[in-house]
Amino acid sequence: MSDAFTTRVLRVTTGSSERVLDLTRDCEAFLSEAAAGRDGLLNIFVPHATAGIAVLETGAGSDDDLLAALHTLLPADDRWQHRHGSPGHGRDHVLPALVPPHATLPVVGGSLELGTWQSVCLVDTNVDNPDRQVRLSFLG
Repeated sequence: MSDAFTTRVLRVTTGSSERVLDLTRDCEAFLSEAAAGRDGLLNIFVPHATAGIAVLETGAGSDDDLLAALHTLLPADDRWQHRHGSPGHGRDHVLPALVPPHATLPVVGGSLELGTWQSVCLVDTNVDNPDRQVRLSFLG
């Protein structure tokens, strides 16, 4: 691969409860090596059918608010046709339609261009699969 494109896979454990996991520092660490001061784009992709990537404020309750909103929109009950796994697991397979499995963000001068309160987060409601991969790719 050329220096214009660099990719790395993060392996993360989300545990046995629903989570919004902040990946911003991981993204910044990757960019400090991959971007080396250049402008470009960072793509974050989670290759799982039951997780997504969100850009939102964390630490002030927004992450919990997101999980609460997802419970309202996607209740963990028996309405889902996809029925393997824990009760209500079918909702986890609908999650990526609302929280997509990817985000592409600008990189300027080697730094991620986020708003003051924005963070890059993995959203994982699937308590049956705590081991996740997240692919970070820089194009610049």
